[in-house]
Amino acid sequence: MIGIELTPEHSLDRVADLAARAEAAGFEAVLASCHYNNRDPFVALSRIAAATDDVAVGPAAANPYDTHPVKLASAVATVDEVSDGRGVFGVAAGDRSTLANLGYDSDRPLRRVLEAFKVAQRLWDGETVTHDGTFEATDAALNYDAGDIPVYVGAQGPHMVRMSAKHADGVLLNASHPDDFAWAAERVEEGLAERPADRGEFDFTAYASVSVAEDEAAAREAARPPVAFIAGGAAPPVLQRHGIDEELAGDIGASIEAGEFREAFAAVTPAMIDAFSVAGTEESVAERLAEILEYADGVVVGAPLGPELETAVSLAGAALDRATRG
Repeated sequence: MIGIELTPEHSLDRVADLAARAEAAGFEAVLASCHYNNRDPFVALSRIAAATDDVAVGPAAANPYDTHPVKLASAVATVDEVSDGRGVFGVAAGDRSTLANLGYDSDRPLRRVLEAFKVAQRLWDGETVTHDGTFEATDAALNYDAGDIPVYVGAQGPHMVRMSAKHADGVLLNASHPDDFAWAAERVEEGLAERPADRGEFDFTAYASVSVAEDEAAAREAARPPVAFIAGGAAPPVLQRHGIDEELAGDIGASIEAGEFREAFAAVTPAMIDAFSVAGTEESVAERLAEILEYADGVVVGAPLGPELETAVSLAGAALDRATRG
């Protein structure tokens, strides 16, 4: 997948315009991020579908905690229907700090994600489903026909990556540094070793936080917000891999959970930006993406994209074109 993530923190008119710009820039998929404090991602996806012709569209990534998995399956199927079969289901365990704001305990995340998309696939196949696991459903079914929708699991840890390779159509690896992809490629191979042949090919996609601008310093500054969320929620092995101060990362996560976003963003260090984002000019971003594509099959460039969104979408498309052409 060669895609882009758009964040509905902006007006839906602007999101639709950015989607059309992304399609013109050569992206194959346009995904909408899912956070309660932004506009509804599925309404945004309906607008994105209407503004585009050929790109795949879907959430990146919905979580099966703040929305019941059966309702989530129906929402994704509706996106697939209104886009004439272009739907894709990005699903992940969700950001722990924002889920905590809503009182959700994100327990057993791997099992919850796996059960959520397995139940979704049964519903899309027209089955009536009764499920008793990390969530419950009794005689649940859709009252309309659904398409064959690919499932991409958002992942960062080893167990989720392996599960994705064994069970899903693809993974959206939440990482931005080549060292993380070298590590994850081994986890993907472990999962693929247990993957039944009838599940078809697997798409190892980078879900990288990209910030691109004509000015390198401006691009790096714009990367602070997503880097804060990534660093604040990163597991200790990830922080250790990049030599990031675990106590500082924990403080950033605590600030985010408390809603103290300005403090969290200000605490982000240059080393965190290097580890958890692809930030710079078109040329430097293309170089980093080419290094990532030595391991991954594709890239979704994620928010913030850059200090000026319209320009950043075009620059990101050009950077990806450079990277994929070698």
